[in-house]
Amino acid sequence: MLGLMFRHAKSHKGLIPLFVIIGAGSIGATMYLLRLALCNPDVSWNRKNNPEPWNDIAPNHQYKFFAVSMDYSKLKKNRPDF
Repeated sequence: MLGLMFRHAKSHKGLIPLFVIIGAGSIGATMYLLRLALCNPDVSWNRKNNPEPWNDIAPNHQYKFFAVSMDYSKLKKNRPDF
């Protein structure tokens, strides 16, 4: 399949940017899904040792990918300890 793509790209030079953009988009989407699966406190892969991982994060910990106008350093803890 990959050899067919390279052979086709040699004869049609205008398709090379298309292959590069689709490849970069696929890699970016895969990396973002891995980030969501591994770094998000709402996802629990270890239910026996830590069934509620969202209780272990600090209230000023920024876990969102992009925060527009939120300053996480000034947040106070507003939840009880369990």
